[in-house]
Amino acid sequence: MSTPVIVARDLTKVYKMGAVEVHALCGVSLEIQRGEVVAIMGPSGSGKSTMLNLIGCLDRPTAGRYFLGGTDVSRMPDDELSEARGQRIGFIFQSYNLIAQLTVLENIQVPLLYQGKDLRAYRDHCLRLAQAVGLGDRLHHRPNQLSGGQQQRVAIARSLVNDPLLVLADEPTGNLDSRTGQEVLELIDSLNAHGKTIILVTHDDRVGSRAHRVLHMRDGLIEREVVNPRNTKAQP
Repeated sequence: MSTPVIVARDLTKVYKMGAVEVHALCGVSLEIQRGEVVAIMGPSGSGKSTMLNLIGCLDRPTAGRYFLGGTDVSRMPDDELSEARGQRIGFIFQSYNLIAQLTVLENIQVPLLYQGKDLRAYRDHCLRLAQAVGLGDRLHHRPNQLSGGQQQRVAIARSLVNDPLLVLADEPTGNLDSRTGQEVLELIDSLNAHGKTIILVTHDDRVGSRAHRVLHMRDGLIEREVVNPRNTKAQP
């Protein structure tokens, strides 16, 4: 059995708002294996956004341990945590988070730029990613020249540029119509078919139905777990 992509042990997150403490996570434990698609669902205030921030190394737990690819990142210094986030996690956001002044190709290259890599050495790699998401003929278009679905495809290609251990998708179809959303979900399915581990944070049952497992959160805890037998597959 290979090392799980994610191991979380008793994660707790407490936010202090003046004299008031808000317990956003109350001791969450979970494991996610390589090649899994896991959806995290729950109502507003359930803790799923806090969970996303911890899994994505955007924040630290108040207590508990978080291992990403076997490495304890919960106590890393800020610079090491930032490096781990950039190299091991690809992000897909509801609002795309593209840079308006950059072309499709340049937006795909942004994570490389942040890490100080030679963009020329990765040009062919980025071109292949653009082709893979169906944007080979849009390389020099800017975001305002693209549809919402095309912008999300750029974001998906960008999330893959560092060949991450984990792809974290936050409401990936939230701003899309049903047909375009379905196309994006099929692209995410294709990523998983090629071995990518994916976490979907969503309130949409249609998105959750793509997952092998759905973790339902409430009041800072995983209230229940549902295994989708249609999507279940043996993990390596």
